[in-house]
Amino acid sequence: MESSFDRRTEWGLLLVRVVVGISFVLHGLSKFQMGLDQVAGWFASMGIPGFLAYAVAFVELIGGIGLILGAGTRVWAALLAVVIAVATFKVKIANGFLGGESGPGYELELLLLAMLLLLVLAKRSAFSLDHVFASKARTHK
Repeated sequence: MESSFDRRTEWGLLLVRVVVGISFVLHGLSKFQMGLDQVAGWFASMGIPGFLAYAVAFVELIGGIGLILGAGTRVWAALLAVVIAVATFKVKIANGFLGGESGPGYELELLLLAMLLLLVLAKRSAFSLDHVFASKARTHK
């Protein structure tokens, strides 16, 4: 029998997963809308190989959708954690935690990273496609 704490935890994980997923879907879409060649140029100007702009846009968009649906949650969360960690260290860390005249800080990136790591470490959520597929696999054995 499931405790009310477990049920509340499930709802909390769902909320985190969906909000983080929406955030990354929008970040990925913005890269496609700006033009991936332009994003690749911006990456190159920071010393990041330009071709990674295509990979990052794909991971953000598809990974965000995966998080929203709860499909491949741990894998997508881990990939997105790498993306946000690199972005933090290459772009935001020099601005400080809260930022300043040089631009925004890394406060929000750190929050996203923590939430992604929570999703990597958490058990499979009952409110996810991961759970549905695992349940079907168990019943077909």
